[in-house]
Amino acid sequence: MLIAIDGPAGAGKSTVARTLARELGFTYLDSGAMYRAVALAALERGGGSLPRDAAEGFAALAGSLEIDPGSESGPVLLDGRDVTAAIRTPEVSAAASVLAADGGVREALIAKQRALIAGGDWVAEGRDIGTVVAPDAELKVFLTADPRERARRRARDLGAEEETILAEQTIRDERDRTRAHSPLKAADGAVELDTTGLSVQEVVDRILSVLDARR
Repeated sequence: MLIAIDGPAGAGKSTVARTLARELGFTYLDSGAMYRAVALAALERGGGSLPRDAAEGFAALAGSLEIDPGSESGPVLLDGRDVTAAIRTPEVSAAASVLAADGGVREALIAKQRALIAGGDWVAEGRDIGTVVAPDAELKVFLTADPRERARRRARDLGAEEETILAEQTIRDERDRTRAHSPLKAADGAVELDTTGLSVQEVVDRILSVLDARR
């Protein structure tokens, strides 16, 4: 069984998906970690920045990398190297958002993601799991929240200034919504949940209630 959880940054996808997977005994997939891993590799090859003239090479790079996105508690591995902490920097986040708009990169990583979730029980989260990666998922959930609360959550997690995160988030949201390839939106048939003011467990319980009603 596959449960797909999509939504913008700060909506609670990762924490909710991890908790839900743990309660159900499913395997957790953080698809965003895969884009971050590609971004880290691209930045390392570009000396700390994304080469402006290397667009065609990003897809080839994404396809060539061995990425293990880890699980609930396992490390994210890039070609066998633990990059769990390295992929969470603001620089990598910004680069990942840019690369996520690249059709070739998305095609390469979607293939990797589909291979991972081909068997077993999964809770997969990202921005296009229910729309593109696995449109036939048994349960599709789209999480959202008030922009200010989303920025507050990420600022707390990253130890950054809320206003800075809010400004970056606004740019990233617009890029994600308007990109030509796999734009951020709720999948057909997805259950939409606004997590504003809700605890992680309250969101998980609501998803479990929907799941129970469908069984």
